[in-house]
Amino acid sequence: MIQTIADSLAQQGYETLTAVQEAVTDPALDEADLLVSAQTGSGKTVAFGLAIAPTLLGTDTHFNSAGAPLALVIAPTRELAMQVSRELTWLYGKTGAVVTTCVGGMDTRAERRALDRGAHIVVATPGRLCDHIKRSNIDLSSIRAVVMDEADEMLDLGFREELEFILSEAPEDRRTLLFSATVPAAIAKLAKSYQRDAQRITTVGEAKQHSDIEYRALNVHPRDTENAIINVLRFYEAKNAIVFCNTRAAVTRLTTRFTNRGFSVVALSGELTQSERTNALQALRDGRARVCVATDVAARGIDLPDLELVIHADLPSNSDTLLHRSGRTGRAGRKGVSALIVPAKMRSKANRLIGGAKLKVEWAAPPSAAEVNAADEARLLADSAWSAPIPEDAENFVASLVEQFTPEQLATAFVNLYRARASAPEELAEPGAVGDEKPRAAFGPSVWFSVSTGRNDGAEPRTLLPMLCRLGDLTKDDIGAIRVQPTHSFVEILASAAPRFVTALGPDMKAEMGAVVTQLDSAPDIARGPKPSGPRSKPSGPRPDRAPRADSGPRPERAPRPAYDSDAPSASRKPRAAPSEAPVAETQAPRPPKPYSDKPRTDKPKFEKPRAPKGERPPKSHKTERTPMKAGAAPKPKTNPKPDADGKPKAKAVWKKEKPADSNYEPRKPKPGKPTSSTTSRGDGPAGEKSYTRASDPSKRFTPPNKIGKQGTKPAGGPGAKPKGKSTSRPK
Repeated sequence: MIQTIADSLAQQGYETLTAVQEAVTDPALDEADLLVSAQTGSGKTVAFGLAIAPTLLGTDTHFNSAGAPLALVIAPTRELAMQVSRELTWLYGKTGAVVTTCVGGMDTRAERRALDRGAHIVVATPGRLCDHIKRSNIDLSSIRAVVMDEADEMLDLGFREELEFILSEAPEDRRTLLFSATVPAAIAKLAKSYQRDAQRITTVGEAKQHSDIEYRALNVHPRDTENAIINVLRFYEAKNAIVFCNTRAAVTRLTTRFTNRGFSVVALSGELTQSERTNALQALRDGRARVCVATDVAARGIDLPDLELVIHADLPSNSDTLLHRSGRTGRAGRKGVSALIVPAKMRSKANRLIGGAKLKVEWAAPPSAAEVNAADEARLLADSAWSAPIPEDAENFVASLVEQFTPEQLATAFVNLYRARASAPEELAEPGAVGDEKPRAAFGPSVWFSVSTGRNDGAEPRTLLPMLCRLGDLTKDDIGAIRVQPTHSFVEILASAAPRFVTALGPDMKAEMGAVVTQLDSAPDIARGPKPSGPRSKPSGPRPDRAPRADSGPRPERAPRPAYDSDAPSASRKPRAAPSEAPVAETQAPRPPKPYSDKPRTDKPKFEKPRAPKGERPPKSHKTERTPMKAGAAPKPKTNPKPDADGKPKAKAVWKKEKPADSNYEPRKPKPGKPTSSTTSRGDGPAGEKSYTRASDPSKRFTPPNKIGKQGTKPAGGPGAKPKGKSTSRPK
C-alpha cells in the first residue's frame, strides 16, 4: 500500500480493513477490471479508493500538478456523490490530489471553472457528466480508471444510455470498476460489454446480512400509523433517525406533523434543491436535527455516523430497497434498529418483502404510552447528571432550593421539566383492520324502566337515549337495551346508576313532553322483539299473537291420478265456431284484434280510405312521371300556385342554359389562371354571354353600391379610384 494513503487511514482510526477492502487491495488485481458486490455499510467507498491508487500514482507517493482528470467516479445520486467526494478527499489528502465534483443542481459555470483549473479525480452524477462531455468542458483523454458506484441503482434510475455514452468516450485502455450491492443480469451485461476479463469479487455471503441491525415489524391500526411512528421515535430517542416514505407528499405531511410535535426534523426528497438537500444532511451530522423524513433518494450510500434508527413509514417496493434502506444504520460495526410500520392490510406484503430479503424479523406491537414513559424514566435514572458535582456558580441556588422546597416538590418539578422537553406519547388503538370493533362486554346487573311514550307518539331509540342521559344524569354506557312498543317503551339501566337516575328525575318521575317513567320490578315480557335484519323465514311453531285455527276435520282423500300413457290417442277438440255464427249482442262492440297478430280477421270489414269522385280528384302533379328533355327543347315552365287576374295560373320561367343544336358543341374554356370547380355561380362572360365561374373567385364577387371602382380590381390612384377618407356619396 502507498505510504501516504496508509498514513491517511491511520489518521482516521483504521486499524484493520474490511473484507471487501482486503480483497480489492490484492497486488495481483492492480491492473485488472473488477466487478465487486458487497453489502451496504462494508466500506466500498474506501475500497475503490484503495483499488485505483496504484493505477493513478504507480510507484509515486504524490500527484503532480492537476490537469486533465485521471479518474472518474460515477454515483447515482447527488448526496452519494458528495459523500464519495468527502471520503476520497481525506483518503488522498496527503497525496496532494485535487478532487472535483460535478453534480446536478449545482452551478455549471463554477464546475467548468474548476475543471479548467485542473483535477486529478472527478466525482459526478451521470446526467451532469454527460452534459460536460457534450459541451467539451472536460477532457477524458487522460482517464486511467472509471469507477461506477451503486451501478444497479443507476440502471434502475434509467441511466443506462448515459453510462454507455460515458464509457464510450473514455479511453479504451482504462480500468473499469463496478461496485454494487447486488449484481443483476443488467449489470452483468454491462460489465461484459465494457470490461476486459473482469475479476469477480463477492463478499456478501461471508457474514450474515446486516447482522448488526435489529429488525422489528410493528402491527398498527390503519388510523394510528403516524402516532405509532411518534411513539417509536420517543421510545428509542436515537441521536439520528430516518423515516422513509414512498412519495414526496408523504414526506411533506410527516415533516409538518413532526415539527408541530416538537421534533427537530429535516426533509430530503427530489423536489428540493441541491443546497437544501446538502443543508439537511449537514444538519443531521452537526446535531441540529435528529429526524430526517426522506424518500428513497436517501436509501443509497448515505452514511451518517450517529444514525441508530430507521423507520419504514411506507413499505418499500421490493426486498432490495428494504435492505438498502435498513443499511443506513448498523454500519461499520455499529448497532441499529430497523422498524417496519405494518397495518393489517399490508401484512402479506411485509411477509413477502421479509422473505425475499431473508431476514429474521420480530413481530410486535408499537410502543404504548406507558412503555414510552417507562423508557424515559430509565434514561433519566441512567443519566450521568446524578453523579456530577454541583457547579461552583450554582451552589447558593441549590442551597436555597433545598431550604424552600421539600424533596417531593423538587422531584416533581424535575420530572415535569424533563417531560416538557420531549413530545408526549400517543395512545394507540389495538391493531386490526378498518371497521373492526371490540365485542361489547356484558352489560351487568340492570334495572328496567317503563316510559309512557311509544311508537305511536314518534318515540325512537335515537330520541330516547339523549333525553334520558340529559334528564337522568346518565351516560350512554349506563343505558342498555331500549325496546320501543306501540304505546310505551322499556329502557334497561345499570343497577349502579339506577338510584342516580331516580334522584335526577325527582319524585314525579316525569320526563319531557309529559312522559312518565316507572320502575319495573322485573324484566318486561316483550311479546315481539325488533324485526330481524336478515332474510325472513316462516316460523316453525304456532304464532303467539294469533288464535289457533279451528279444526275442520280430516281432508277427503283424492282419487289416484291415472298414469300417463304416451301411446294413448289424444282427445279431439271441439271445433271453434265461425265468427258469423257466434252470438254477439247488438250493443256489444266487436272484440279488438290481438296485438301483433299475423292472421287477418274476418269478423270485421277491411277499412278503406274514403275516396272522392273521379271528377273531383285534385291533380297529382307531384306524382307525375317526368320525361327527359330532348336536345334543343325549351324549358318547361313551373306553375305558380297563385292565379292571375283571369284565373289562370301564372307561369314562371326558370332560367337554364341551352346548348346549341350543333352536335360539335364544346363548352367554353375557362380563362387561363382562373380555377374551375363543380360548384359554380353565374357570371358575365365576354360579349354578354353567360358563363360559370368559381364562387371563391374574388374578381366576380358582388360590390356594394357605395364602393367606387371596377369589380374584382383593387382601386389605385387615377380616374375611377376610391377617394381616401370616408365617402359622403349615397347611391341613388
